[in-house]
Amino acid sequence: MSFDDIKNVSKILMEYLPNTLKLFFFTLLFSIPLGVIVAWLKKCRFKPVSWLTNIYILIMRGTPLMLQIVAAYYAIPMLVKNARDSGSTGGFIEVLDDFMHSENYMFITLIVAFSLNYAAYFAEIFRGGIESIPVGQYEAAQMLGLTRMQTFFRVILPQVIKRVIPATGNEVIVLVKDTSLATIIAYAEIMLKAKQMMNTYSSIMPLFIAGLFYFVLNAIVTIAFHFLEKHYNYYK
Repeated sequence: MSFDDIKNVSKILMEYLPNTLKLFFFTLLFSIPLGVIVAWLKKCRFKPVSWLTNIYILIMRGTPLMLQIVAAYYAIPMLVKNARDSGSTGGFIEVLDDFMHSENYMFITLIVAFSLNYAAYFAEIFRGGIESIPVGQYEAAQMLGLTRMQTFFRVILPQVIKRVIPATGNEVIVLVKDTSLATIIAYAEIMLKAKQMMNTYSSIMPLFIAGLFYFVLNAIVTIAFHFLEKHYNYYK
């Protein structure tokens, strides 16, 4: 490939970068709060809830993300097809059919698959962080007259955040790279376009350029988490 070809490939990949970033940011937006909820459900004293939560985590962590993406993408079409084959034509089926043919269907199913998968990992990270806080911290807060809510947000949460930052940073770095799995259902992101241009130019250079994009993104994430760790150093 000539230098002009490399510039052209880089320009085209840059046009598809926002789609990759959208997938990344929306996954974080939903998976982190969901991970906190799952972590608390796993600690629930009502055994059926904790058992179901453990099963969810086991499935999400024990099966490939690629498989989960494919399952999420084809679940509604198969449901609609089976319902119509059985003679069902209710309003709910029509709603699903309209959603399936909407322009946001692919992106939403990707967000669902990614968020459910990463929430399971974040849940284990957050659970470990919460359980690492000594019981004496809770007892001391109670002696000071703090409510359970005040204890969690003013005493426990800041310490948990500091302890889970390294592990959370690792998962976020993996997420940047995992966005490339969206190519399995032909979502228009940089890896899909790089593969297409690889065939166009009969060269693997577009893949190297795409790899450089992921490298830069992860460098930014690494620097961001480095400053975040320094910010919470005063909780030593």
